[in-house]
Amino acid sequence: MYLTDRSAPARADSEQGRRRGAGHRVAPVVLVLGSVSLITDISSEMVTAVLPLYLVTTLGFTPLVFGTLDGVYNGAAALVQLTGGHLADRVRNHKLMAGIGYGLSALCKPLLLLVSSVGALGTVLALDRTGKGLRTAPRDAMISLSTPSEKQGRAFGVHRAMDTTGAMLGPLAAFFILRAAADGYDAVFGVSACVAVLGVLVLVLFVPGKRGGARPDDAGAPDDAGAADGKPPVRVREALALLKLPRLRALAGCAALLGLTTVSDAFVYLLLQRRADIGDAWFPLLPLGTAAVFLLLAVPLGALADRIGRRTVFLAGHVSLLTGYALLLWAPATPALPFLVLALHGVFYAATDGVLPAALADIVPEHLRATGLALVGTSQALARFCCSLAFGAAWTVWGDGPALAGSAIGLLCCAAVAGTVLRPTDETR
Repeated sequence: MYLTDRSAPARADSEQGRRRGAGHRVAPVVLVLGSVSLITDISSEMVTAVLPLYLVTTLGFTPLVFGTLDGVYNGAAALVQLTGGHLADRVRNHKLMAGIGYGLSALCKPLLLLVSSVGALGTVLALDRTGKGLRTAPRDAMISLSTPSEKQGRAFGVHRAMDTTGAMLGPLAAFFILRAAADGYDAVFGVSACVAVLGVLVLVLFVPGKRGGARPDDAGAPDDAGAADGKPPVRVREALALLKLPRLRALAGCAALLGLTTVSDAFVYLLLQRRADIGDAWFPLLPLGTAAVFLLLAVPLGALADRIGRRTVFLAGHVSLLTGYALLLWAPATPALPFLVLALHGVFYAATDGVLPAALADIVPEHLRATGLALVGTSQALARFCCSLAFGAAWTVWGDGPALAGSAIGLLCCAAVAGTVLRPTDETR
């Protein structure tokens, strides 16, 4: 497993990966996909930043109703990742499936201007997250297939850095639109829709078609081999056979295990606000602190993972998160506390978010790459969703301190187990 052993021999498709170039620069398709993600995240985060206030203060929804819609908004993507990954491999056209996902999300933005009931809003939000679920695995597969295995961490780091730039610009754009526009929420939704359409256009016009992989030595020409080789479509049986790969099972299992003890971002920010006595006016800026550190470190830590091993960086990221939990539990409420916690939170994402899909390069064959990415991503997302439910219940029953202490102890134990399971061994090569 490349996550566990950076010297693992290449698989059958590694020779093709080496032909894609071993230079330090990333493939052009990675930069284009990063631009698409940057633009799309500006659109999405504009809506995410104002949605709680819009639903509660403008439409008068109760916190319970908002919590239900928020669960739909964040949980739907995880449930359709497997579908998006398998369909992309089956039709042998990752760009097509990613385009459908981006297009569906773009279509949902103007619909927010037209709906006001709980059912209609829930449907629109579910469709928006369905688009995200459909596009995630095919998009990551295009990044992986256009990058040699020894540069996967750097490529995903570049993409995640560009994606995070959009996540930072979105709330800022919404903030200024609300201040400038008379009918602020409608203006935010309208501008968000236009930006989302721009992201789809960039994907359609500039991302190579068919399989999404473009070899650097082919000057960005599309890789159509998968579509023209006469092979039958990928069957569900082949996709399920991926679970027979010991290294994939170990990676998906460890991602799920660690996800079960990873407290959601919203809870981390709420805990930090209480612990550091941060005013409500400053609360919306807390995610920007995490995003800024993520942006700065995504590429360096991705490149570091390529050099010293992805297992080391991946586990170090969880140690960083555990340190943040410890500060929230026991550190004095000094002015430095918010900066330290947000920095550690950003390091966690920079060391894990791109490193995890990069670890699949030497595990999953090319024609099933999107399916393999979806399997690991779905296991992690569903585990984190379960963690959010459990943490919310524990907070309600025992309070925020005991709930976080339980999560910290669980994370420590799960990290120890993952370190053992993912250790470099001859058997996992």
